[in-house]
Amino acid sequence: MKKGLLILTVTALGFAACSGGFKKGPAGLEYNIHTDVKGDSIKEGDFISLNIVAKTEKDSSLFNSYEMGRPSEAYFPKPVYPGDIFYAIKMLTKGDSATIKINLDSAVAKGQPRPAGIKGKYLIYTVKVEEVIHKDTAHMQDFQAKVEKYFKAEGEKAKAAEVTNLQKYINDNKLKPTKLPSGLQIVTTKEGTGEQPVAGDSVLVNYTGKILSGKVFDTSLEDVAKKNNMYNPQRAPYSPLSVVLGKGGIIPGFEQGVLQMKKGGKATVLIPSSLAYGEQGMPGGMIGPFTPLIFELELVNVFHNPNAAAPAKPAPTAPAK
Repeated sequence: MKKGLLILTVTALGFAACSGGFKKGPAGLEYNIHTDVKGDSIKEGDFISLNIVAKTEKDSSLFNSYEMGRPSEAYFPKPVYPGDIFYAIKMLTKGDSATIKINLDSAVAKGQPRPAGIKGKYLIYTVKVEEVIHKDTAHMQDFQAKVEKYFKAEGEKAKAAEVTNLQKYINDNKLKPTKLPSGLQIVTTKEGTGEQPVAGDSVLVNYTGKILSGKVFDTSLEDVAKKNNMYNPQRAPYSPLSVVLGKGGIIPGFEQGVLQMKKGGKATVLIPSSLAYGEQGMPGGMIGPFTPLIFELELVNVFHNPNAAAPAKPAPTAPAK
């Protein structure tokens, strides 16, 4: 990676080789560049797309963009302090890959809070820079146009792959779903024996939401959260979701799935993106554009609203002549 100014800066800071092929940086930073591609380094304000895996020293996974099915995308921020993860990524160019070790003790000394529940000296990141669009302050309109073009192309790829990927999931898991006219597909895993809710009813639902890779992104079940390393002790007690059907607040596919169930029943609901987060994806980047979702649902209870509309009865069929 021929980055003249960067090389001079690195030398001035006294970077040196350390064991295991890693080099040292400020504040206890250690890094090992595996793939080194010639190009301009990342700068503040650039748009970047990178696949990233974050782990603890004991190999406990904290985040994996490969499991999410799409790279992380952002306008590159200014490093908080020399030696943080952004400082390290600034050394890379498009096509580079590296392993980066962030010293947590140094981060705390620099005023950064220690991540809750994380033990050990380092957070370890493996990154692969997929795309860099360099900010051009003299031609900001062109810069934004390039970013928009990138998002459009990525969206078109995701849209084209959605149906194929969802069908592959069904085939791989040997599912035999019932498909509704809306595109929602449902597999009943336990037939309920209680009341079936209608719009306007209140329900209690246990749920686990996944993407096609199997990565769990949300759950109401404490044991599932712990198993998937996403348990948050600061969250309100893990318990069934309470929601009034037909009032919004949940994605349409979730609601349609619940309306097909009876109290005590369990089902796996396959939700196309059109009934989830659509072409925009989920705010915050957890779920990308055109991403189908899998929800495992358990209808715990139904509280009937006497003013709720009763299920529509089928129209009578005229006698055959």
